[in-house]
Amino acid sequence: MSRICELTGKGRQVGHNVSHANNKTKRTFLPNLQNVTLMSDSLEKSVRLRVSTHGLRSVEHNGGLDNWLVKTSDEKLSLRARRLKRDVVKKRAAVAA
Repeated sequence: MSRICELTGKGRQVGHNVSHANNKTKRTFLPNLQNVTLMSDSLEKSVRLRVSTHGLRSVEHNGGLDNWLVKTSDEKLSLRARRLKRDVVKKRAAVAA
C-alpha cells in the first residue's frame, strides 16, 4: 500500500541523514497517515479514508468532507475520493434542482 494521502495527494519525500562528520545518506520522510472515518453530509453515510493529519485539519477548516471535495481539484484526489466527489456533486445538484 502506497503512503499517499487520499485527499491531498501528499506522499513521501526524499532527503539525507546528515551525520556529525557531515556524511550524507539517503532517507525518506513519510507523511503522517491515519485511517479515519469521515461523515459525508449530503450522501448521509460515513467513508473510510487514509488521510494525512494535515489533510484532516484542512477538511475540518473547510467545514466538512463535502465542502473539501467540491473545492479541491481532481488531480490531487485519489480514485476513491474522485468517485466520492462525483457522487457528492450529483447529490447536491439533485437537491438544488
